[in-house]
Amino acid sequence: MQIQATYPRPELLQVADTVARDKGIDRDEVLQAMEQAIQKAGRSKYGQEYDIRAEIDRKNGEIRLMRFREVADPIENEATQIALAAARHLNPEAEIGDFITDPLPPIDFGRIAAQTAKQVIVQKVRDAERQRQYNEYKDRVGEIVNGLVKRVEFGNVVVDLGRAEAILRRDELLPRESFRQGERVRAYIYDVRQEVRGPQIFLSRTHPQFMAKLFAQEVPEIYDGIIEIRAVARDPGSRAKIAVISNDSGIDPVGACVGMRGSRVQAVVAELQGEKIDIIPWSQDPATFVVNALAPAEVAKVVMDEEQRRIEVVVPDDQLSLAIGRRGQNVRLASQLTGWDIDILTEAEESERRQEEFRTRSKMFIDALDVDDVIAHLLVTEGFTSVEEVAFVALNELAGIEGFDEDVANELQQRARSFLDEQNAKLEARRKELGVSDDIAAIEGVTPALLVAIGEKGVKTLDDLGDLAGDELVEMAGAAAKLEPEQANAIIMAARAHWFADEAQPGASGGATAGE
Repeated sequence: MQIQATYPRPELLQVADTVARDKGIDRDEVLQAMEQAIQKAGRSKYGQEYDIRAEIDRKNGEIRLMRFREVADPIENEATQIALAAARHLNPEAEIGDFITDPLPPIDFGRIAAQTAKQVIVQKVRDAERQRQYNEYKDRVGEIVNGLVKRVEFGNVVVDLGRAEAILRRDELLPRESFRQGERVRAYIYDVRQEVRGPQIFLSRTHPQFMAKLFAQEVPEIYDGIIEIRAVARDPGSRAKIAVISNDSGIDPVGACVGMRGSRVQAVVAELQGEKIDIIPWSQDPATFVVNALAPAEVAKVVMDEEQRRIEVVVPDDQLSLAIGRRGQNVRLASQLTGWDIDILTEAEESERRQEEFRTRSKMFIDALDVDDVIAHLLVTEGFTSVEEVAFVALNELAGIEGFDEDVANELQQRARSFLDEQNAKLEARRKELGVSDDIAAIEGVTPALLVAIGEKGVKTLDDLGDLAGDELVEMAGAAAKLEPEQANAIIMAARAHWFADEAQPGASGGATAGE
């Protein structure tokens, strides 16, 4: 095969430089795309089965086309491999695994080959451009960007950021907000990810952090870290709450965010199409934080349940509608801001509920302990909520109640214990009637009330109990035999213990023993 002379092609390098500059990608990536296009054309001319590679000289643009054959023994593919003996005729130092290269004549591109090469180059350049976009924007999640509306498709806004395109979906726009082509838009980058059609940059104007970043742009103290935004809750386009704290005792965080005559907060409100913003001082104490978050409503009292992260807020009767807000907006945003579930009661409702609880507990003590309403009321007033508490509290604590003495306390404890024994006896009889096994009754933490509750649901053996999940057992226990998730899981694991004991016994796997 006659080798034609190769000539420098500086125009190739000029094209590569121009494309690289226009697309903002590396010059070498453009040249690699050209090399792949040339070698694809070479395989079309000489045969797809050959390992043909192209190389463009980075200094003078000279194109070199070569056929590669690997030195192998034995040969599996004659098109891409060459025997060691034949290779050593060409290169005496050739070894197994080396490559023998044969120069090929430069290709005279025909119309079809040129079109194919162009498609390859365009695709490779596009891929390189997409990768550049992804690399540039993947670390910019959490930033605010400015762009021009390029087009609107089915309510989604495509934004030109200059070196990339981003999508502002319809559900990330503020209500009643619309954009036209050529308008300037400001939005928050909340996600950048690789997809089949290339990297996608997702923008939002409803994201809570969009508001936080807007405040950081308007309030120098936030940008400098003197004031921190601890939480944001938004009902986009309508109302929002933002919790701030100052690291400098001499700077009021709320005042700094509001600005002189409200100039700073108004700049944010204008960007958010008139969204009302409540700026709230953040507090480490949850009760104080919740009270602040419910502003402008006044709060009379709070009762916290830390395990359930619920907080009961009592407000004056005339403050109820203000605390709840239109369609529950105020209390909903306060709950999102604080991370606590908030129940709101008026003082009248709270008083009525307390009275009902007082009556219910008093009647329970009257019936269980056979005492008059005066003694029952005293027990409830002192904070006793169950017969078990009366039965097992320290005697001196019971005797210390005003109007009680040691004899009265002793008698109350005896009556309480007798009542519990009688209840347990009834529950034990019911447990046996239901057929719940003694093995379950022997598990630590299982009460007579729980045995009856699960027995009525058909759980009667250790295997039945072991097959349950923790939340199923909690649900079965119900109010009669209250059970925490940790207790339920411990009981179920105890019920499953015999499964593992059986597995640990020799020969339990069912395999043949020696001598059989």
